[in-house]
Amino acid sequence: MSCRYTDAKKAFIDEVKTDEYIELEGSRRAFLQLTHSLRKSTKMVLIYGEPGTGKTLLLHRLYEKYREQMEIHLLDIPSGTRQEFYRKLFRIFTGKEMPPRTKVDFETFVAFARRIKGKRNIVVLLDEAQMYPKEMLEEIRVLSDTGSIKFVIALHKTEDEDLVAKKHFQSRIWETIELRNATPLELNAYIHKHLLHHGHNELASLFKDRHIKLIHRWTAGNFRECNKILYTLFEIYEHYDKHDPQKIDYNKISIKHLEMAAIKTGFIHV
Repeated sequence: MSCRYTDAKKAFIDEVKTDEYIELEGSRRAFLQLTHSLRKSTKMVLIYGEPGTGKTLLLHRLYEKYREQMEIHLLDIPSGTRQEFYRKLFRIFTGKEMPPRTKVDFETFVAFARRIKGKRNIVVLLDEAQMYPKEMLEEIRVLSDTGSIKFVIALHKTEDEDLVAKKHFQSRIWETIELRNATPLELNAYIHKHLLHHGHNELASLFKDRHIKLIHRWTAGNFRECNKILYTLFEIYEHYDKHDPQKIDYNKISIKHLEMAAIKTGFIHV
């Protein structure tokens, strides 16, 4: 029989679930800025941040909100090859599949984009853009310069991010949106709201300031890392609940068990 910890850990599986989106102040500001950017003449928008700060979820939310209101397309998995990317772009442009063995001619894509300027306003959301070769990013920049396609590009904040921005988008009309890790206050809201969303009001009430401070110290407020610790914590409780229930107090979250989860996930080294 399933226990409450079995279900609670599901709240922290690291998956993109727009129906379980938890609005925090930082993500709310980023979404409003991104929404505003779609209505501006900006040709390209860059979203960047450390892994686990919510870039993918932000793109998915944008797509779900506007998919019925505008011509918006989400490429959430980076294309393995240049040919694959342009097959996807061909499908966006024409609504058809590119004929087999057709050789990609970049100038043809640029010419088509120029022809539809003023007739169609296409938004393409590109996730994990750091995985695209720099030559492809340059081609994306050229396509965006036609004025018929707005690219919203999400990539990890690394040393390469500055290179991408300066080398490929310098002197272009573009906008940047940075996603940061959560503050302790935001992390507290994130944890409590996730548990409340799954109907675990009692468990949510057991997380106190001391627990949040520890989790924030170990994870620096990164949502993905927070998910790892909490999933593991409830996995530990699930095990004890089934096999050794006298080792847990159902009315509190033990610091010892939280530290066990941090050790198991590599945040504490012993």
